Amino acid sequence: MTAPQILVDADACPVKEEILRVAGRRNLVVTFVANSGLRPSRDPLIRTIVVPQGPDIADDWIVEHAAPGDIVITADVPLASRCVALGAVVLGPTGRAFTPDSVGMALAMRNLNQQLRESGESKGYNKEFGPRERAAFVSALAQALDRGIRA
Repeated sequence: MTAPQILVDADACPVKEEILRVAGRRNLVVTFVANSGLRPSRDPLIRTIVVPQGPDIADDWIVEHAAPGDIVITADVPLASRCVALGAVVLGPTGRAFTPDSVGMALAMRNLNQQLRESGESKGYNKEFGPRERAAFVSALAQALDRGIRA
């Protein structure tokens, strides 16, 4: 079995350094996909894909290149849903796993929250992202990689 690839929805990803640290320990390729703002790396294990501006273009690239067992990192719930359907392991930046059992509810909550923001019922503030969330992400990614490499 080949090692899983790690695909990162990188436009607003707060855990890029953590991904590189965990993947580097395992000598795995990481592919960052974004519309802009990514610096190329000389490291052969880091791929940078810059896609044209436009809605869901980076998401579409990730879906086209993800395979069962690959690991996708994203906070984008619709993208997570698409990747889970492909059989990819999907993690949010807080370490939250999107699974076939959980992604439907996550999508419903995302849609409800979007409606509440649009109607003015909710301000839509994001939760604080700190050391606890980073540590939870590192742990979840390491566990996902351990499971994937053993499989």
